[in-house]
Amino acid sequence: MPVFSYIAYPAPGAKADLLHHLSAFEECYAVPAQGKDILLLVTDTPDEESEKKLQQKLKKIKSLQSLSMTFGHMDDNPKP
Repeated sequence: MPVFSYIAYPAPGAKADLLHHLSAFEECYAVPAQGKDILLLVTDTPDEESEKKLQQKLKKIKSLQSLSMTFGHMDDNPKP
């Protein structure tokens, strides 16, 4: 189960729009940072293929300027 955390940088003036888009994805948990123009994003997908699909969806969000990964974990022994 891939779990990743990111700092999400919105396009200028698009923090609320980015939060709206990220929150719409079931695999994402996003919260705005207090006093900063960034979001904290945690993603949790059931498998590597789902993670790849989520990454493609994230790339299409126009209000997302960039993502910086802060932590990544992939279960070495996935359960059947």
